[in-house]
Amino acid sequence: MPSYYLWTVGCQMNVADSERLAAALDQLGYVASSRPDGCDLIILNTCSVRRAAEEKAINQLHLLKGLKRNRPEVTLALVGCMVPKDSSALQRQFPFVDLFCRPQQFEPLLEVARRKVGSGEGCLEPGRLPPPHPKGPTAFVPISHGCNKVCSFCIIPYRRGREVSRPLAEVVEEVRGLVARGVVEVTLLGQNVDSYGSDLPDRPDLADLLEALNAIAGLARIRFLTSHPRDMSDRLIAAVARLPKVCEHINLPVQSGDDAILRSMRRGYTAAEYRELVAKIRAQVPGVSLATDIIVGYPGESERAFQNTYDLLEELAIDVVHVAAYSPRPGTLASRLPDDVPPAVKKARLHAIEALQARVSAAFNARYLGQTVEVLVEQKVKGRWSGRTRTNKLVFWEQEGDLLGQLVPVRIARTGAWSLQGPLVPRLELLSTTA
Repeated sequence: MPSYYLWTVGCQMNVADSERLAAALDQLGYVASSRPDGCDLIILNTCSVRRAAEEKAINQLHLLKGLKRNRPEVTLALVGCMVPKDSSALQRQFPFVDLFCRPQQFEPLLEVARRKVGSGEGCLEPGRLPPPHPKGPTAFVPISHGCNKVCSFCIIPYRRGREVSRPLAEVVEEVRGLVARGVVEVTLLGQNVDSYGSDLPDRPDLADLLEALNAIAGLARIRFLTSHPRDMSDRLIAAVARLPKVCEHINLPVQSGDDAILRSMRRGYTAAEYRELVAKIRAQVPGVSLATDIIVGYPGESERAFQNTYDLLEELAIDVVHVAAYSPRPGTLASRLPDDVPPAVKKARLHAIEALQARVSAAFNARYLGQTVEVLVEQKVKGRWSGRTRTNKLVFWEQEGDLLGQLVPVRIARTGAWSLQGPLVPRLELLSTTA
């Protein structure tokens, strides 16, 4: 049978794109392989948000160059956010690559795949990939693509285009299908998930979608990401607080705690406004956990500007902070600015944020010691089960039997900065303590 190798790097949206591309290839009769050797199709789904992600893809291409030379009949495709509208420069740089496809524009690749297996009939609607085959109890569900914000540092609007929302009924239908195949938790995805529906004729919003999904029998949990502070509405916060299946976890990137840097980034809010938003969310959603993103070393970031970011994070004590050193993305507005923060300074600032967050996360997680938490069992690795709480805390424990997809009670016996550990609470003991 024909086979394909699909390599993916980048965000959850890239993972979701790869899952749907894999489902389309499966429909054509292809079989997935864990290695590129011997495959008929080799596909690299790339990310260009950070330079490091691009370098990973380029390294993969160099590794595959020899394979392509020895087996010229193999179709090698570079897809995803590394591919601009005009791919001629990439074609000159990597002449051994057969196809270049922009994000979600996989029709040329699928047409080649059809010809390889002698299929003259398409398996897809134009521009639409089939839902993925669930590999466990959780699933990513894209609800919009693209972004209208044009933050100065971000390449996404140039590679994925303007925001396009999927109709509410279409999303609900897909989630119903996933639940019928064993999924109990979905994560709704969008580059700016909070602006969902603004481009649709009936203009539903994310709160409307959460309400509709909350009514699906068999679905236990709903998450969404990534939010934008400027578009986090009171109505959405109220929906998170009110709807029982919506998890108390919000990813709310701040990027910087300095107002001048935020203006240069074109984020549309101030540090004070971000503080007010966090306070509002915490007041209305008790026990909520928050995650954020930080860029250090952005052009013009002085020691004072960096200290403002550090102070904001220390003050707000956010559960999880994803921090990255700034790298210029060609074509973005920020790429026109001098990259004037030395690499060593960027590295030192990154490590300072990481050290701060390790202390904050350890203190947060220590509060769970002795508590019994509900965990969705996601996988078993090296004899240990793992899963996440509603607030997205990672939990490990040991237990015999098949628990995959179950919601189980775990009593936390050990805590650390990045995870929790503890034994499963026996059902009889749980009943006796909650009677």
